[in-house]
Amino acid sequence: QVQLVESGGGLVQPGGSLRLSCTASGGIFSLYSMSWYRQAPGKQRELVARISGGSTNYADSVKGRFTISRDNAKSTVYLQMNSLKPEDTAVYYCNAALGNFGSWGQGTQVTVSS
Repeated sequence: QVQLVESGGGLVQPGGSLRLSCTASGGIFSLYSMSWYRQAPGKQRELVARISGGSTNYADSVKGRFTISRDNAKSTVYLQMNSLKPEDTAVYYCNAALGNFGSWGQGTQVTVSS
């Protein structure tokens, strides 16, 4: 079973940037579809971005601002977040999926505020 550890969250001003990282252990990283989700207070968890088999897809709310990438040699997936907005404030979670198997990280807080 793969274990996931996120890092890179924090407090940033509107318009700023952050890069989240999620490092996996215990599995063959390259086989997994990797995603970033987020959950804001009082809201459901939502998909932000996914990378699978070289393809990427994004939520409409982050298209053009966020970029997901992965380094299979480092077993790490990244989320580069630019032009951040207050509405991007949430706990961001990394997810690894392979068939019916899924694993979640513990989450990292991103707060966008002046």
